[in-house]
Amino acid sequence: MTKTPLQLRRPPGTEKPEQKKQLRTLKRVLFISLTLVVFFSAVMAVTANAADVNITVNAGDTAGEMGALEVIFLFAFLSLLPSILLMVTSFTRIIIVLGFLRSALGTAQAPPNMVLVGLAFILSLFIMGPTLSEMNTVAFEPYQAGTITGTEAIEAATIPVKKFMLKQTNDESLNLFLKLSDTPVPDANADNYQEVLLELPLTVITPAFITSELSTAFLMGFLIFLPFLIVDIVVSSILMSMGMVMLPPAMISLPFKILLFVLVDGWNLMMETLVNSFTM
Repeated sequence: MTKTPLQLRRPPGTEKPEQKKQLRTLKRVLFISLTLVVFFSAVMAVTANAADVNITVNAGDTAGEMGALEVIFLFAFLSLLPSILLMVTSFTRIIIVLGFLRSALGTAQAPPNMVLVGLAFILSLFIMGPTLSEMNTVAFEPYQAGTITGTEAIEAATIPVKKFMLKQTNDESLNLFLKLSDTPVPDANADNYQEVLLELPLTVITPAFITSELSTAFLMGFLIFLPFLIVDIVVSSILMSMGMVMLPPAMISLPFKILLFVLVDGWNLMMETLVNSFTM
């Protein structure tokens, strides 16, 4: 009579790595499935009652109702707000120039991306301060007082933004997009030249503004690179003359570039140059 070998059950916690991996995958799938069920249940409940949901918006002494379609447009606008910030403000030029500065210094993650984005955002608020104040005066305050409608407030708010963008846009970029859109190029010598420019749509002014910002930012980046490039060339020449061909020149030149930047008060100089580069 042959005896069957006993099969001992593994104690809990001593499973094989493959089994542990399968268990983790199963738990993850169950968690995701449960989350999706809860999410879609909530969406269906909100959709079922969407016809009965109205959001009351008070604007000064007047009151109106915002239906489901207006709520959808509101959330769509809020989702596009970061892109609008990039397209119609000074943020683009500032963040590109700061990125060129970090590359010229040769520091991979100093300052980190979060610091650069925060600095660019604060500087954008500082530069856009007069424009935001004008928008508040001509659009938000009258709308809050109930003297103008929402559509009129939006049209009034775009005028200060157009003024800011047109001041930073060069004529070549503006004429390019005027020709691409089959819009007549206004006469620069006409008395109503500025009024004609303000009547141009944002679909023409915004790409011309972005193109001009990119050109200006890359030109500033080129000028930033020059002094640090000279430091790299000098350090490389010294190392070559000393026969230290195996020593990375970037590692030796990095402390000298940081020292040069600190001695010339680089951050204050950079902030002053960025603010003064915008035509107010």
